[in-house]
Amino acid sequence: MKKFEFLPHTADVKFRAYGKTLEQAFENAALATFQVMSTQKIKKVITKDISVTAHDYQALLYCFLEELLFLLDTENFFLSTANVSLLEKDDVLFLQANIFGDNVKKYETHTYVKAVTYHEMFVKKEKQKWIIQVVLDV
Repeated sequence: MKKFEFLPHTADVKFRAYGKTLEQAFENAALATFQVMSTQKIKKVITKDISVTAHDYQALLYCFLEELLFLLDTENFFLSTANVSLLEKDDVLFLQANIFGDNVKKYETHTYVKAVTYHEMFVKKEKQKWIIQVVLDV
């Protein structure tokens, strides 16, 4: 199964990420977000733990990707991979991720992602796989 694919969009970047599990689909959405900026192989030099909460999967995805972009903007953290865990308790969704990456200044970048949008966003299960669609403001 492919991890993600980029789709046509007039002004921004649109992708679909896939996974056998919802966690895997979230991980692949993170990879797609950062591949927009660089196609180089990013080393796993830095490890961080992050967590976000929300009341639905779309909001959780938005918060997760925005947290990754926040780390890029504030700490020059450029994602290589992510290990995502999801938990639901009392109608609140919790995402915890162990993320790996390196300093963005060591790599060539070609596009800057300004923000994640809710435009055309969805998180759904179709047959035996999860599909996530995101439009990034570039």
